[in-house]
Amino acid sequence: MSEARRPLALRGLYVITDTTRFVRDELIQAVAEAIEGGASIVQYRDKSDDDERRRIEAAALAQLCRHHDRIFIVNDDVELAIEVGADGVHLGQDDPALSTARAQFKAAGRDAIIGVSCYADHLRAEQAATAGADYLAFGAMFPSPTKPHAPSASAELLAWAAKRLGLPVCAIGGITAANVPDLLPYHPDMVAVISAVFAAPDIRSAAAALHEQIQTIHDPEIP
Repeated sequence: MSEARRPLALRGLYVITDTTRFVRDELIQAVAEAIEGGASIVQYRDKSDDDERRRIEAAALAQLCRHHDRIFIVNDDVELAIEVGADGVHLGQDDPALSTARAQFKAAGRDAIIGVSCYADHLRAEQAATAGADYLAFGAMFPSPTKPHAPSASAELLAWAAKRLGLPVCAIGGITAANVPDLLPYHPDMVAVISAVFAAPDIRSAAAALHEQIQTIHDPEIP
């Protein structure tokens, strides 16, 4: 069981790993640069079946995030999240039920942050909130190079969810430094990106540019 630490805020720049571009040491370095640029939440997302590499990378990222006092989330894989001491897991529509994931963490003696992808679905968001989600993700906000066929979501969903459901909300999908200002009037707690940071020639600078813009809707003292 990992040692307890103070609760961390679910807000700010949320980076999702690109393991088609970086693996192993290069991945850890890329995420370190994103953290240096201001990322406050890191999600390990890897869709391969290379279990050994996934464990090595997830464990290293968990350690990196703990060192920098950042939130570390694992996509889809509850068992891996528990094994490496992640702060939580993010679930999509094809993943285990939220109640099942919560029970697995509790059986391991762990509290957990559980986020849920709600896409553009109001009902799914309401059901996730009722089931005990810790945050709700909506998107794609813009055409996404990672998921080019993802249905689009309206930015108004962010404000609706925050007011109606009272949970932190995350905007995701095709977000860049150029279009993130279009989302800021809707006050997302988190802005999630993949390519906008990890496909950039300078990862730290790309993260810093997004972090600076997102900070306009948050406490300017957030690191």
